[in-house]
Amino acid sequence: MHLLVGLGNPGTKYADTRHNVGFMVIDELLHRWGGSNYRRHCRSLVAEERLCGERVALAKPQTFMNKSGEAVAALLSWYKVPMDRLLVIYDDLDLPLGQLRLRTTGSAGGHNGMRSIISCLGRQDIRRLRIGIGAPAGVAVEYVLGRFSSGERSAVELMIAQAADAVESILKQGFEAAMNKYNIVKREKAEEGR
Repeated sequence: MHLLVGLGNPGTKYADTRHNVGFMVIDELLHRWGGSNYRRHCRSLVAEERLCGERVALAKPQTFMNKSGEAVAALLSWYKVPMDRLLVIYDDLDLPLGQLRLRTTGSAGGHNGMRSIISCLGRQDIRRLRIGIGAPAGVAVEYVLGRFSSGERSAVELMIAQAADAVESILKQGFEAAMNKYNIVKREKAEEGR
């Protein structure tokens, strides 16, 4: 079994904000796979699906970003998922809009959701998909809790689709193959755009 966790904040107030791209990717995957509705479980909204004969739990923690680790720890305990089958999906201010970065370990990099997860699990070797939302011109908190502009909408839709493609690649070809494909390709495309 695989556990895919998209980070975000619950409620309509935060829907479609930059900080909720993790939720958006989970929703896109559920839509692609013709999935059922979410149910409340382990302080999260969870849907269980199958891909390539494997069970996959898709989760959106409902603890608010700063306490994401509590939900992730509960999900890991319930599903008995090994760490190499957990993937955390979240926004990253340090990457340009639309750039993806797969990592097997690292610090929280200033992201409160990852900081909470690392703290609750007591380890940094957590597989993750970081999704670039670009750097703010002003205050970071206002930026991440703000919605994408209408001019960014098409880039955001493409970004969510590509992130979902990367997750499917992990499930079908393995993490290393997906990392080689998406980290290199996305970096080249970002450099071309300069």
